[in-house]
Amino acid sequence: MADRPVPIAEKRLMDVKLGELGRWFGSRDFTPNGIFSSIRRGQLRYYNKYIDVKKGGIGGIAMVLVGYVVLSYVWEYDHLKHDRWRKYH
Repeated sequence: MADRPVPIAEKRLMDVKLGELGRWFGSRDFTPNGIFSSIRRGQLRYYNKYIDVKKGGIGGIAMVLVGYVVLSYVWEYDHLKHDRWRKYH
């Protein structure tokens, strides 16, 4: 049996072909409520994939921890850069 075609609005970004990209962006909901709901769906997808699993590992928590370390380094980079240029004698 052949799969039935999926409407362009229901496809994920990775499944959209380059020629369909304009129509796909046109079908998105860019209202504040639509943006909030898409962020919420992404958060739930991440939570279901990495945190709330039956055979859990350290992958999801490690990703959050690495993200925190990278973000804190970016925030403190200016201070660290000046500290590195200082001469100690």
